Amino acid sequence: MKRALAILVAACGGGARSGPPPEPPAPVVSAKPTTRVPVEDSEIPDTGVTVLNSKGHMEQAAVEQGIKPHEAELTDCYMTKVGRRHWLGGHVQIHWDIKADGVLSAVKLAESDLGAWPIEKCLIDVARSATFAKPIGGPADFVLPLEFSAKGGAQVWDEDKSLRAVGGQLAKLDACGKKPKVVVPDDVVITVYVGPYGKAQSVGFSSAASEIEEKWAECATKAATAWRLPDPRGQTAKLSIRYRGK
Repeated sequence: MKRALAILVAACGGGARSGPPPEPPAPVVSAKPTTRVPVEDSEIPDTGVTVLNSKGHMEQAAVEQGIKPHEAELTDCYMTKVGRRHWLGGHVQIHWDIKADGVLSAVKLAESDLGAWPIEKCLIDVARSATFAKPIGGPADFVLPLEFSAKGGAQVWDEDKSLRAVGGQLAKLDACGKKPKVVVPDDVVITVYVGPYGKAQSVGFSSAASEIEEKWAECATKAATAWRLPDPRGQTAKLSIRYRGK
């Protein structure tokens, strides 16, 4: 069944939302609803675009033309990697920064409570492979919001409970920044699914401030997977916590 894919296009300087929400985030406000990708559905349909003009901006048609060839790849990132983790799902916002000459300057996972770095990395890689026409009037940026629907539910821990659960273990991520050639991102939101005996089942990252590099994410995943967390007692729990990084 086809659903509309919403894209929010804005000029450079438009800030993306950040911070770990206590509850699953609401869809991005746009002219059309964001895409929901259930486990059974492997198709992203035609796009709908909302343009906000400021200093520089992208034409609606230019954004659609750049993203359309990669719609199936974006869906496949989730479909091929979710496996039996029926509780895995969430909101993702991919942010492109385009220079005045049309060259891609950055791709950020501005928001994500998906909590699965392999899927998030795949989404970033696909996003980086997209090409776009030159912006009008100067550098521009735009975001693509996506919703990946979990087949099963997870108990969402609020911010206070998440902070208590992780506690001082968050500092263990500092060791990742001491490794050679590892660039630490700034202001990262870490999402973790917690399973039996308090063991981390899946870990993911997002940052509106920085691109997340693979070496840091792989190190941070190992560190977060080793955290000792409260046992959700027969359920899968989901927590989000902020790591300041730089």
